[in-house]
Amino acid sequence: MSGGINVAILGATGAVGQELLALLESRNFPLKNLKLLASPRSAGSKIPFCGQELTVEAVSDESFAGIDIVLASAGGSTSKKYAAAAVSAGAVVIDNSSAFRMDEDVPLIVPEINPEAIAEHQGIIANPNCTTILMGVAIYPLHQVQPIKRIVVSTYQSASGAGARAMAEVETQAQDILNGETPKPEVLPYPLAFNLFPHNSPLGSNGYCQEEMKMVNETRKIFADPQLRVTATCVRVPVLRAHSEAINLEFDQPFPIEKAQELMKGAEGVKLVEDWEQNYFPMPIDATGEDDVLVGRIRQDISHANGLELWLCGDQIRKGAALNAVQIAELLLEKDLLKVTEVTAAI
Repeated sequence: MSGGINVAILGATGAVGQELLALLESRNFPLKNLKLLASPRSAGSKIPFCGQELTVEAVSDESFAGIDIVLASAGGSTSKKYAAAAVSAGAVVIDNSSAFRMDEDVPLIVPEINPEAIAEHQGIIANPNCTTILMGVAIYPLHQVQPIKRIVVSTYQSASGAGARAMAEVETQAQDILNGETPKPEVLPYPLAFNLFPHNSPLGSNGYCQEEMKMVNETRKIFADPQLRVTATCVRVPVLRAHSEAINLEFDQPFPIEKAQELMKGAEGVKLVEDWEQNYFPMPIDATGEDDVLVGRIRQDISHANGLELWLCGDQIRKGAALNAVQIAELLLEKDLLKVTEVTAAI
């Protein structure tokens, strides 16, 4: 694709939007033109990119003329409002919200797991939930060797999952508590500094919250196994950035620990972090800013002969959102699944 392609970031001023910008620059994504879109209140603001300052524009149905790829990270209602206009204009939308993930006509892609599914797109490709991505990247290498029968996962989700304002709120609350004052939650429903609580997404009639059911349903779709048994407990913890997960896997037969460790060492997007002598394993502080999902503490489940335990940490904003979206865009180019339009503007 001579000269690159034309990309729009919808939600450019948010935490994921900013990470998308950094990744497009650091990965030398083949850009011809880059358009930054956000709500009217952000229109006119300037954002640095590749030594220049780009002006944020207010999104409208007309914003997508001449655009090849839309990287959308502005929330489900915004995606539903503008996706059709973008596709009608000839763009492929890579959407980071939950709006289209379970639509049977929309592929749900983690490039390390199901890159072949991208060929099925009809203009919209869904980016999975952050916790689903991190878990999938870590356990799929094992699943390829011995199919997983059951997944039990507990997540420890940082404030970054609720956005930049939530991260700032945790910092403010921590200082308030240290000053002997009562913390005041505004972004999150309860104080998170020096505290934790079950994920506050709406509860269903089965007692599981939306965040937990995302992990169940999305993992089944990505793994192309609608009968895969998955159960999840999602918890918000007082960490600024990067999520952690404790995962228990059940197989048809024992899975040797040494075999699992070797698979992790060679797996794309995974870094094995284990120092048993020092009791040193993945931590959010180490995963922050990293592309790879850090995996460690792989051990035999002493309660089940065919069970395996592992622990992971991964950057929710990076691999859990922005990086996965950029990798999907790169996959579109690699497989020549993008219709490129011509515009005169250039970066």
